[in-house]
Amino acid sequence: MTQVDFYILQAGGRGNRYTLAARLTEKAWSSGHRVLIATESEEDLRHMDRLLWVHRDQSFIPHGILGKADPALNPVLLTNPAEAGDEHDVLINLCASIPEYFSRFERVAECVDQEKIDVCRDHYRFYKNYGYQLNTHDIG
Repeated sequence: MTQVDFYILQAGGRGNRYTLAARLTEKAWSSGHRVLIATESEEDLRHMDRLLWVHRDQSFIPHGILGKADPALNPVLLTNPAEAGDEHDVLINLCASIPEYFSRFERVAECVDQEKIDVCRDHYRFYKNYGYQLNTHDIG
């Protein structure tokens, strides 16, 4: 069954949910995982794409946009909430809704900042009602 982790930036914490997603992506990728980042809009997708290019000066996260980049060369893919391709390892959800395909992933990471705390509560209730294993991580 899919493991769901909520990463919650505390008030006054460093960055926002996008920078948190970049940090989680780097950690998952460096541990050998494939990552799909689901974004709410084309604007959010482009923002994450730019952020992954400049996330850290001394590192590079190989990534591309689902449907435009070769998945064999890009272990990190960005998409809208409707498409997942053949991915099934780690899903990082930046959407206001839970993508329909979430349950085929081994792990789901919900990135939450104080701006989206109400969305987080709705997602938490949804996963809990369906019996998913939930973990919360408070990030300073």
